[in-house]
Amino acid sequence: MQVLRHAWRNLWRNGRRTAITLAAVMLSTAILVVTRALMQGMAEGAIRNATALGVGEVQVHAPGYLAGRSFYQALPDPAGVLAAARAGGVAAAPRSFGYGLVAHDTKSAGAVFWGLDPAVERATFDLARHVASGAFLAATPARGAVLGRKLARSLGAGVGDELVVVVQAADGSLGNELYTVTGVLEAVGEEIDRGAVLVHRADFEELFVAGGRVHEVALNSRGRLPLGALAAFAAGAAPGQDVRTWRQLLPILSDLLALMDVSLWIFGSIFLVAAGLGVMNTMLMATYERTREFGVLKALGTSPWRIVRDVAVEALVLAVVGTALGAAVGAAGALVLERHGIDTSALAGGVSIAGVAFDPVWRAALRAEALPAPVVAMWAVSVVASLYPAVLAARLEPVRAMQHV
Repeated sequence: MQVLRHAWRNLWRNGRRTAITLAAVMLSTAILVVTRALMQGMAEGAIRNATALGVGEVQVHAPGYLAGRSFYQALPDPAGVLAAARAGGVAAAPRSFGYGLVAHDTKSAGAVFWGLDPAVERATFDLARHVASGAFLAATPARGAVLGRKLARSLGAGVGDELVVVVQAADGSLGNELYTVTGVLEAVGEEIDRGAVLVHRADFEELFVAGGRVHEVALNSRGRLPLGALAAFAAGAAPGQDVRTWRQLLPILSDLLALMDVSLWIFGSIFLVAAGLGVMNTMLMATYERTREFGVLKALGTSPWRIVRDVAVEALVLAVVGTALGAAVGAAGALVLERHGIDTSALAGGVSIAGVAFDPVWRAALRAEALPAPVVAMWAVSVVASLYPAVLAARLEPVRAMQHV
């Protein structure tokens, strides 16, 4: 305790220099905390948009379906997978996919038709609440369609407009029907935005003569289960089928999140080095000003290790106080950004990265486990930075040091 008291007293021999260094450590720590919270918020938002809107945490398909997406490669027992998911308390939604043409007035486009159960989708995912205009599919089949936003724009179609749909049915016949646009989605992801037409499962069955084909079962525990555990559960519920996690389905997004972690450490290292140099400068100047004092201590028999320890403790005290203030300021800033966010819609409204739409309001996500890393790293850097001036002080020759003016 006495060592800490002496360290604190020695630091404030030059109050201005110590205050400047303290402010630098505090600012660096605050920036690291806020930056980490912002990056965590971006990562969690991307994962949430990918899993909660459409992809799910885990998907089950027939072997080989994802390679060619053939209409005829359906799951052999989707009802069994859904029953196992219900028994395990995991939300799951069955989906059917077909390809065709959709037209409005003089414009037409190729589209992927999604056959959905609206009630199940509402219970499993947030897609039903992600509608920019109009409403999601009704619980009963009514030949309604919900369009991806870019597809609606390219067709010039809006809520209430009539669509002409032409598809190749499963029995070889030409399926054609009139659908009414009930809603247009907000930005979800490139695949859905550009080409998705969401219809009721019963309407899909009639249009494609699907024969009950289900091509995908998407599972979503909303983070309740670890990703590996959920994948193992799905594999047990659907033996022999192709089970993939969102990281396998969206490898670019997974790699991007890993790159964000690396970028955060590089960014943090820059601030740590800057703060460390500030601490080193402070300790060097303090050592220079106390040359005669160190000379007297050595003449009285003080060991070099004792001098190194005292200088390092001073740096540690400086770092502890600075990081405590910085963590408090950074946490307060992160909480404000978590509540209000940064509105980037004017710069990048509706932007999609790696096939996943990002929320234009960039919110931070402050997690308690994220605070120790920048704080402890700053302590370590400060102590290491103090070793050079500490060693210089420990190696002083007593006679020459006491003659220092």
